Amino acid sequence: MNCNISFEERAKLGMEILSKQSPVTIEKARLQAERLSQASKSKEKKQADKE
Repeated sequence: MNCNISFEERAKLGMEILSKQSPVTIEKARLQAERLSQASKSKEKKQADKE
């Protein structure tokens, strides 16, 4: 990968990638956020148990 690209080129590439993805509903986004939140809490708990 070329690390010497401009912000404009990087933004353009990002938009191309996003345009190829299927749309996400607000409900799917909420469910994903909830799963990530739960995973984060369980990870914090495991780390606290190790200490």
